[in-house]
Amino acid sequence: MKRIIGRKRASDIIDRFSESHVLVVGDVMVDHFIWGKVSRISPEAPVPVVEVSRESMLLGGAANVLNNVAAAGGSVSLAGVIGPDERGRWIIQQMRRKNVDTSGIVVEQDRPTIVKTRIVAHNQQVVRFDRENKGTVGTDTARRLVDYIKNVIHGVGAVIVSDYRKGVISEDFFRELSTIVADAGVILCVDPKQNSFSRYHGCDIITPNHHEAETAAGITIETEDDIIAAGRTLLERNDFRSVLITQGEEGMVLFERNADITYIPAVAKEVFDVTGAGDTVIGILALALASGATLKEAAVLANCAAGIVVGKVGTATVSRNELRAAL
Repeated sequence: MKRIIGRKRASDIIDRFSESHVLVVGDVMVDHFIWGKVSRISPEAPVPVVEVSRESMLLGGAANVLNNVAAAGGSVSLAGVIGPDERGRWIIQQMRRKNVDTSGIVVEQDRPTIVKTRIVAHNQQVVRFDRENKGTVGTDTARRLVDYIKNVIHGVGAVIVSDYRKGVISEDFFRELSTIVADAGVILCVDPKQNSFSRYHGCDIITPNHHEAETAAGITIETEDDIIAAGRTLLERNDFRSVLITQGEEGMVLFERNADITYIPAVAKEVFDVTGAGDTVIGILALALASGATLKEAAVLANCAAGIVVGKVGTATVSRNELRAAL
Protein backbone atom coordinates (compact mmCIF):
# COMPACT_ATOMS: atom_id res chain seq x y z
CA MET A 1 0.00 0.00 0.00
CA LYS A 2 1.31 3.43 -0.93
CA ARG A 3 2.38 5.49 2.06
CA ILE A 4 0.02 8.42 2.60
CA ILE A 5 2.46 10.65 4.44
CA GLY A 6 6.21 10.51 5.02
CA ARG A 7 7.94 11.30 8.29
CA LYS A 8 9.35 14.64 7.13
CA ARG A 9 6.05 15.83 5.69
CA ALA A 10 4.27 14.83 8.92
CA SER A 11 6.87 16.65 11.00
CA ASP A 12 6.48 19.78 8.86
CA ILE A 13 2.70 19.78 9.41
CA ILE A 14 3.12 19.26 13.16
CA ASP A 15 5.60 22.16 13.24
CA ARG A 16 2.88 24.40 11.78
CA PHE A 17 0.40 23.51 14.54
CA SER A 18 1.64 26.48 16.58
CA GLU A 19 0.79 28.84 13.69
CA SER A 20 -2.77 27.54 13.27
CA HIS A 21 -6.00 28.61 14.96
CA VAL A 22 -9.08 26.43 15.43
CA LEU A 23 -12.54 27.46 16.66
CA VAL A 24 -14.53 24.83 18.59
CA VAL A 25 -18.31 25.23 18.83
CA GLY A 26 -20.50 22.88 20.85
CA ASP A 27 -21.51 21.30 24.13
CA VAL A 28 -19.13 22.18 26.95
CA MET A 29 -18.96 19.86 29.96
CA VAL A 30 -16.87 18.63 32.87
CA ASP A 31 -15.54 15.07 33.05
CA HIS A 32 -15.48 14.21 36.77
CA PHE A 33 -13.63 11.04 37.77
CA ILE A 34 -13.85 9.23 41.11
CA TRP A 35 -10.98 6.74 41.40
CA GLY A 36 -10.81 3.78 43.77
CA LYS A 37 -10.66 0.03 44.19
CA VAL A 38 -13.14 -2.77 44.78
CA SER A 39 -12.48 -5.47 47.36
CA ARG A 40 -15.99 -6.56 48.30
CA ILE A 41 -19.67 -6.66 47.29
CA SER A 42 -22.18 -4.57 49.22
CA PRO A 43 -24.34 -6.46 51.75
CA GLU A 44 -27.21 -4.12 50.83
CA ALA A 45 -27.37 -5.03 47.13
CA PRO A 46 -25.34 -7.09 44.62
CA VAL A 47 -23.12 -4.17 43.65
CA PRO A 48 -19.40 -3.52 44.16
CA VAL A 49 -18.27 -1.24 46.98
CA VAL A 50 -15.74 1.26 45.64
CA GLU A 51 -13.21 2.51 48.18
CA VAL A 52 -12.45 6.02 46.92
CA SER A 53 -8.81 7.04 46.79
CA ARG A 54 -9.00 10.31 44.81
CA GLU A 55 -11.08 12.52 42.54
CA SER A 56 -10.19 14.53 39.45
CA MET A 57 -11.92 16.93 37.05
CA LEU A 58 -11.07 17.42 33.39
CA LEU A 59 -12.46 19.51 30.56
CA GLY A 60 -15.02 17.44 28.66
CA GLY A 61 -17.07 17.51 25.45
CA ALA A 62 -16.29 20.54 23.30
CA ALA A 63 -13.94 21.75 26.05
CA ASN A 64 -11.96 18.50 25.72
CA VAL A 65 -11.68 19.12 21.97
CA LEU A 66 -10.24 22.53 22.87
CA ASN A 67 -7.89 20.79 25.32
CA ASN A 68 -6.64 18.46 22.58
CA VAL A 69 -5.95 21.30 20.15
CA ALA A 70 -4.16 23.30 22.85
CA ALA A 71 -2.11 20.30 24.04
CA ALA A 72 -0.91 19.73 20.48
CA GLY A 73 0.33 23.33 20.33
CA GLY A 74 -2.49 24.91 18.35
CA SER A 75 -4.21 28.20 19.09
CA VAL A 76 -7.88 27.65 19.93
CA SER A 77 -11.12 29.46 20.74
CA LEU A 78 -14.34 28.02 22.17
CA ALA A 79 -18.01 28.94 21.81
CA GLY A 80 -20.31 27.14 24.24
CA VAL A 81 -22.65 27.35 27.21
CA ILE A 82 -22.20 26.83 30.95
CA GLY A 83 -24.35 27.34 34.02
CA PRO A 84 -23.98 29.90 36.85
CA ASP A 85 -22.41 27.34 39.14
CA GLU A 86 -19.15 26.10 40.60
CA ARG A 87 -18.43 23.70 37.71
CA GLY A 88 -18.98 26.46 35.17
CA ARG A 89 -16.62 28.77 37.04
CA TRP A 90 -14.07 25.96 37.10
CA ILE A 91 -14.25 25.67 33.29
CA ILE A 92 -13.62 29.42 32.91
CA GLN A 93 -10.68 29.15 35.31
CA GLN A 94 -9.14 26.28 33.35
CA MET A 95 -9.49 28.13 30.05
CA ARG A 96 -7.80 31.21 31.49
CA ARG A 97 -4.93 29.06 32.76
CA LYS A 98 -4.44 27.94 29.15
CA ASN A 99 -4.60 31.56 27.96
CA VAL A 100 -7.78 30.80 25.99
CA ASP A 101 -10.25 33.63 25.35
CA THR A 102 -13.39 33.06 27.46
CA SER A 103 -15.64 35.62 25.75
CA GLY A 104 -17.23 32.86 23.64
CA ILE A 105 -18.59 31.12 26.76
CA VAL A 106 -22.18 32.13 27.52
CA VAL A 107 -23.63 31.66 31.02
CA GLU A 108 -27.29 30.62 30.85
CA GLN A 109 -28.95 31.30 34.19
CA ASP A 110 -31.46 28.42 34.30
CA ARG A 111 -29.11 25.80 32.88
CA PRO A 112 -26.62 23.73 34.92
CA THR A 113 -23.10 23.11 33.66
CA ILE A 114 -23.06 19.57 32.25
CA VAL A 115 -21.10 17.14 34.43
CA LYS A 116 -20.38 13.50 33.61
CA THR A 117 -19.19 11.61 36.68
CA ARG A 118 -17.39 8.33 36.13
CA ILE A 119 -16.49 5.94 38.94
CA VAL A 120 -13.34 4.02 37.99
CA ALA A 121 -11.95 1.05 39.91
CA HIS A 122 -8.79 -0.82 38.87
CA ASN A 123 -8.73 1.24 35.64
CA GLN A 124 -12.23 -0.01 34.70
CA GLN A 125 -15.31 2.22 34.61
CA VAL A 126 -17.90 0.90 37.10
CA VAL A 127 -20.71 3.39 36.48
CA ARG A 128 -21.36 6.85 35.05
CA PHE A 129 -23.99 9.38 36.05
CA ASP A 130 -24.80 12.64 34.25
CA ARG A 131 -26.12 15.99 35.45
CA GLU A 132 -27.46 18.00 32.53
CA ASN A 133 -30.26 19.86 30.77
CA LYS A 134 -30.53 18.69 27.15
CA GLY A 135 -33.10 21.26 26.06
CA THR A 136 -32.22 23.71 23.28
CA VAL A 137 -30.42 26.81 24.52
CA GLY A 138 -32.34 30.06 24.61
CA THR A 139 -32.67 32.43 21.63
CA ASP A 140 -30.54 35.11 23.31
CA THR A 141 -27.83 32.55 24.12
CA ALA A 142 -27.74 31.31 20.52
CA ARG A 143 -27.52 34.91 19.24
CA ARG A 144 -24.57 35.68 21.54
CA LEU A 145 -22.77 32.55 20.30
CA VAL A 146 -23.36 33.55 16.67
CA ASP A 147 -22.10 37.08 17.31
CA TYR A 148 -18.92 35.69 18.87
CA ILE A 149 -18.36 33.34 15.92
CA LYS A 150 -18.76 36.23 13.47
CA ASN A 151 -16.17 38.23 15.42
CA VAL A 152 -13.46 35.54 15.34
CA ILE A 153 -14.14 33.57 12.14
CA HIS A 154 -11.65 35.40 9.91
CA GLY A 155 -8.77 34.53 12.22
CA VAL A 156 -9.27 30.75 12.18
CA GLY A 157 -8.18 27.98 9.81
CA ALA A 158 -10.82 25.41 10.77
CA VAL A 159 -14.06 25.21 12.75
CA ILE A 160 -15.03 22.13 14.76
CA VAL A 161 -18.65 21.42 15.66
CA SER A 162 -18.63 19.16 18.73
CA ASP A 163 -22.26 18.07 18.97
CA TYR A 164 -23.10 15.96 22.01
CA ARG A 165 -26.88 16.54 21.61
CA LYS A 166 -26.98 18.72 24.73
CA GLY A 167 -28.82 21.68 23.23
CA VAL A 168 -26.28 23.99 21.57
CA ILE A 169 -26.25 22.65 18.00
CA SER A 170 -29.87 23.03 16.88
CA GLU A 171 -30.78 22.84 13.19
CA ASP A 172 -31.28 26.60 12.94
CA PHE A 173 -28.03 27.32 14.78
CA PHE A 174 -26.01 24.96 12.55
CA ARG A 175 -27.54 26.44 9.40
CA GLU A 176 -26.44 29.94 10.43
CA LEU A 177 -23.03 28.70 11.57
CA SER A 178 -22.35 26.86 8.30
CA THR A 179 -23.26 29.98 6.29
CA ILE A 180 -20.81 32.09 8.32
CA VAL A 181 -18.06 29.48 7.90
CA ALA A 182 -18.68 29.04 4.16
CA ASP A 183 -18.67 32.79 3.53
CA ALA A 184 -15.30 33.02 5.32
CA GLY A 185 -13.85 30.12 3.29
CA VAL A 186 -13.01 28.15 6.45
CA ILE A 187 -12.93 24.34 6.78
CA LEU A 188 -15.94 22.97 8.71
CA CYS A 189 -15.44 19.71 10.65
CA VAL A 190 -18.25 17.93 12.53
CA ASP A 191 -18.18 15.31 15.27
CA PRO A 192 -21.82 14.12 15.27
CA LYS A 193 -24.07 12.59 17.89
CA GLN A 194 -27.43 13.01 16.13
CA ASN A 195 -29.18 9.94 14.71
CA SER A 196 -29.65 11.76 11.43
CA PHE A 197 -26.84 13.73 9.80
CA SER A 198 -29.14 15.86 7.63
CA ARG A 199 -28.64 18.95 9.82
CA TYR A 200 -24.89 18.87 9.03
CA HIS A 201 -25.56 19.11 5.27
CA GLY A 202 -22.60 20.29 3.19
CA CYS A 203 -19.86 20.24 5.85
CA ASP A 204 -16.27 19.53 4.76
CA ILE A 205 -15.71 16.47 6.93
CA ILE A 206 -17.78 14.50 9.44
CA THR A 207 -16.29 11.91 11.80
CA PRO A 208 -18.89 9.36 12.98
CA ASN A 209 -17.86 6.20 14.75
CA HIS A 210 -18.95 2.78 13.47
CA HIS A 211 -22.31 2.78 15.32
CA GLU A 212 -23.16 6.40 14.49
CA ALA A 213 -22.50 5.71 10.80
CA GLU A 214 -24.72 2.60 10.91
CA THR A 215 -27.61 4.52 12.43
CA ALA A 216 -27.35 7.56 10.16
CA ALA A 217 -26.95 5.50 6.96
CA GLY A 218 -29.55 2.88 7.94
CA ILE A 219 -27.07 0.12 7.05
CA THR A 220 -25.81 -2.59 9.41
CA ILE A 221 -22.02 -2.65 9.07
CA GLU A 222 -20.64 -6.18 9.25
CA THR A 223 -18.44 -6.46 6.15
CA GLU A 224 -16.15 -4.29 4.06
CA ASP A 225 -18.91 -3.93 1.47
CA ASP A 226 -21.24 -2.67 4.21
CA ILE A 227 -18.91 0.08 5.36
CA ILE A 228 -18.32 1.16 1.76
CA ALA A 229 -22.08 1.33 1.21
CA ALA A 230 -22.58 3.28 4.46
CA GLY A 231 -19.78 5.75 3.72
CA ARG A 232 -20.99 6.44 0.19
CA THR A 233 -24.60 6.78 1.36
CA LEU A 234 -23.65 9.38 3.98
CA LEU A 235 -21.43 11.24 1.50
CA GLU A 236 -24.05 11.47 -1.26
CA ARG A 237 -27.17 11.91 0.88
CA ASN A 238 -25.80 14.90 2.78
CA ASP A 239 -23.45 16.47 0.22
CA PHE A 240 -20.43 16.14 2.52
CA ARG A 241 -16.98 16.79 1.09
CA SER A 242 -15.70 13.78 3.05
CA VAL A 243 -16.67 11.21 5.70
CA LEU A 244 -14.20 9.66 8.16
CA ILE A 245 -15.66 6.58 9.87
CA THR A 246 -13.73 5.52 12.96
CA GLN A 247 -13.79 1.81 13.82
CA GLY A 248 -11.76 1.45 17.00
CA GLU A 249 -9.33 -1.46 16.72
CA GLU A 250 -10.12 -1.72 12.99
CA GLY A 251 -8.83 1.77 12.28
CA MET A 252 -10.55 4.36 10.08
CA VAL A 253 -11.99 4.61 6.58
CA LEU A 254 -11.94 7.95 4.73
CA PHE A 255 -14.46 8.60 1.94
CA GLU A 256 -13.93 11.61 -0.32
CA ARG A 257 -16.20 13.24 -2.87
CA ASN A 258 -13.80 12.34 -5.71
CA ALA A 259 -14.66 8.64 -4.99
CA ASP A 260 -11.39 7.91 -3.16
CA ILE A 261 -11.67 5.42 -0.29
CA THR A 262 -8.67 5.26 2.05
CA TYR A 263 -8.20 2.59 4.71
CA ILE A 264 -6.14 3.68 7.71
CA PRO A 265 -5.15 0.84 10.08
CA ALA A 266 -5.28 1.34 13.86
CA VAL A 267 -1.96 1.99 15.60
CA ALA A 268 -2.87 1.46 19.28
CA LYS A 269 -0.72 -1.22 20.91
CA GLU A 270 -2.91 -1.49 24.00
CA VAL A 271 -6.32 0.02 24.74
CA PHE A 272 -7.02 1.15 28.32
CA ASP A 273 -9.78 3.75 27.90
CA VAL A 274 -11.61 5.13 24.85
CA THR A 275 -13.10 8.07 26.82
CA GLY A 276 -12.67 11.23 24.73
CA ALA A 277 -10.93 9.47 21.82
CA GLY A 278 -13.39 11.03 19.37
CA ASP A 279 -12.48 14.47 20.72
CA THR A 280 -8.83 13.74 20.00
CA VAL A 281 -9.61 12.58 16.45
CA ILE A 282 -11.62 15.69 15.51
CA GLY A 283 -9.21 18.04 17.31
CA ILE A 284 -6.02 16.79 15.63
CA LEU A 285 -7.79 16.32 12.28
CA ALA A 286 -8.97 19.95 12.20
CA LEU A 287 -5.65 21.29 13.48
CA ALA A 288 -3.78 19.38 10.78
CA LEU A 289 -6.16 20.66 8.08
CA ALA A 290 -5.69 24.21 9.36
CA SER A 291 -1.92 23.59 9.13
CA GLY A 292 -2.05 22.71 5.44
CA ALA A 293 -2.50 18.93 5.50
CA THR A 294 -4.61 17.14 2.90
CA LEU A 295 -7.64 15.19 4.11
CA LYS A 296 -5.71 11.91 3.89
CA GLU A 297 -2.68 13.32 5.73
CA ALA A 298 -4.87 14.85 8.46
CA ALA A 299 -6.72 11.54 8.90
CA VAL A 300 -3.45 9.66 9.36
CA LEU A 301 -2.25 12.13 12.01
CA ALA A 302 -5.63 11.99 13.80
CA ASN A 303 -5.50 8.18 13.72
CA CYS A 304 -2.02 8.22 15.22
CA ALA A 305 -3.14 10.60 17.97
CA ALA A 306 -6.14 8.38 18.78
CA GLY A 307 -3.80 5.40 19.08
CA ILE A 308 -1.84 7.28 21.74
CA VAL A 309 -4.81 8.58 23.73
CA VAL A 310 -6.61 5.23 24.10
CA GLY A 311 -3.48 3.94 25.83
CA LYS A 312 -4.12 6.39 28.67
CA VAL A 313 -6.76 6.14 31.40
CA GLY A 314 -9.36 8.92 31.61
CA THR A 315 -10.02 11.87 29.31
CA ALA A 316 -6.55 12.45 27.81
CA THR A 317 -4.70 14.54 25.23
CA VAL A 318 -1.66 14.17 22.96
CA SER A 319 1.31 16.51 22.77
CA ARG A 320 3.31 17.33 19.62
CA ASN A 321 6.31 15.43 21.02
CA GLU A 322 4.19 12.32 21.62
CA LEU A 323 2.82 12.53 18.09
CA ARG A 324 6.31 12.91 16.61
CA ALA A 325 7.59 9.97 18.67
CA ALA A 326 4.70 7.77 17.52
CA LEU A 327 5.44 8.64 13.87
